[in-house]
This record gives sequence, structure tokens and C-alpha cells, in this order.
Amino acid sequence: MSVPISIQAEAPLEAHRRLNSSAAIASIAVAAGLVAVKGWAAWSTGSTAMLGSLADTGLDLIASLVTLAGVWVAAQPDDAKHRFGHGKAEALAAMVQVTLISISALMLAARAIEQYLAGGRTAAAGEGIVVSLAAMVATLVLLAWQRHVIRRTGSLAIATDHVHYQSDLLLNLAVIAALALDQYAGIAGSDPLFGLAIAAWLGWGAWGASQRAIDQLMDKEWPQEKKDRFIEVASRHPELLGMHDLRTRTSGNRDFVQFHVWVDPNMTISAAHKVMDEIEARLRREFPDVEMLIHPDPEGLIDEEGMAAEQVLPQAEEAE
Repeated sequence: MSVPISIQAEAPLEAHRRLNSSAAIASIAVAAGLVAVKGWAAWSTGSTAMLGSLADTGLDLIASLVTLAGVWVAAQPDDAKHRFGHGKAEALAAMVQVTLISISALMLAARAIEQYLAGGRTAAAGEGIVVSLAAMVATLVLLAWQRHVIRRTGSLAIATDHVHYQSDLLLNLAVIAALALDQYAGIAGSDPLFGLAIAAWLGWGAWGASQRAIDQLMDKEWPQEKKDRFIEVASRHPELLGMHDLRTRTSGNRDFVQFHVWVDPNMTISAAHKVMDEIEARLRREFPDVEMLIHPDPEGLIDEEGMAAEQVLPQAEEAE
């Protein structure tokens, strides 16, 4: 008789929620301050590159608000309608951010082409350069805190927000270069060309940031090296005779895995349950925040077809 056994690791969700919220609030504060100073600088300089920087920061502010909402929803405990939790709210928040970045890139590219064709020039380069340097300092501080939070929580929404602000560093450097080349070196057209380069960089960043969010929304399997490590730890138990139908996925900062194992068909349910407990203890030491569903089968039973029937334990494959 096969009895599914559900094992849920107790993750420090409240601590993760506080860290993720602090990172989201910090990014909102930085973005709001930068919108104000970059708005003044864009008006003073007439620079397309600075305008692009302003547009990106404005969307960063909106994206950070979305991030805060996403991490708050993701941190909510399981309920009757969401038994697997709310972790995918982070992936949804990340996709909203990707959409905003893409819109920003398209609008900036259109503005840069328009200014290039019109032959527009910039002004007040000194003020624009000072604002960009100040923005870089604020961004570096924020990035340091976000990296700390990502290491602790693995938040997808914060990681996507982190991508935005990483690109801001290069964006501000591009603004400085565009202003200096246009006014101090007298190279006409440099500002809109840098604006186009910034638009391309934003588009590339949006593409990269979308991949991890899509992977979570589509329940992509764990990386192969992580799965191999999981299998290796499970295989250490001497009474584990086979393992198949291994399925893995990630939702927010929570991992889920389910699999079938072979045990001695003469075991009682109580004895099989004891083996499952021992396997759980081994796995939990290596994978403390993973929710597992283990289904014991009598040795040799395969009631699935296709990939689900594939044996994943090395010794099981050799025995065949």
C-alpha cells in the first residue's frame, strides 16, 4: 500500500519578509529622490541621455512600488485557496517591471532618433554631471543592501529590482560621457547616440530579467547540479532501493520537490514511514527550506509512463 507523506520545512518567512520589504522601501526612497534631481537636471541640460536616465528612474520608482507589493503578497502564509503559498507573486511583480523597462527603452529610442535628426545640442553639462555622480553614489549604497537581502532571501522580485539599479550605474556613466562629449569635446550627435545605446542596454536588461520570472511561472525544473545533489543525498539511505518520478520547481524563495521511492515490499506502513522520516532528516540538513512530498512504493512497482518512470538513483540504473 502506497502512502504519500508530506514534509514541509519551516522557512523563516517573517525574517525574509522584513528583509525583502526593507530592500523594496530603500529602492523606493532612492528612486523618489533621484526622480526629483534628475527632473531638474533634464530640464537644465536638455540632454536626451539625461532624459533617458530620468525616464528609467521614474519607471524604477513605479517598479519598486510593484516590488514592495509583490514581496508583501509573496510573504503571506498558505491559505485555503493557495496551498502552495503566494511565492509566484514575486515572478508576477518581476514581469511588471520587465514590461515597464521595455516601454522605457522604446520611448527613449524614439526620443534619441528624433533629437539626432533635429541636430539638438545640450546645455549646463556641469550640473548634469554632478547630478549623475550623486545618483551613482546613492545607487551603489542601495545595490549593496539589495545584494545582502538577495543572499539571505533569494527574492526574485528584489533580484529583478537589483538588475534595474545595476543598469543605472552604466546609464549614469553614459549620461556623463554624453554631456562631456557634446559640450566639452564639441562632438555633435553624441548625446542622442548615447541615448540609443542606453535604450539598447535597457532592452537587453529587460530580456535577461524576464527569463528567471518566466522559469518560475512555468515551473521550470531545478538546475541539474542541484537535482544531482538532492539525489545523491537521498541515495545514502541503505533501504532506499529506487527513486523515480522526481519533480522539482521554485516559487518565490521556496523550493518544492516530489518523488517516488522503492522500499522492501514486505515492510509495514509503519516501517516504511520510519524510512521516509530518515530520508527526510538527511535531505533537510542539506536542503532546509524545501517542501517535499515523498510517495513510497514496493520495490519494482512502476505505475507511471514516460519520464515519470525513469529511475534516477545510480544504483538502480546499474541494477537494471
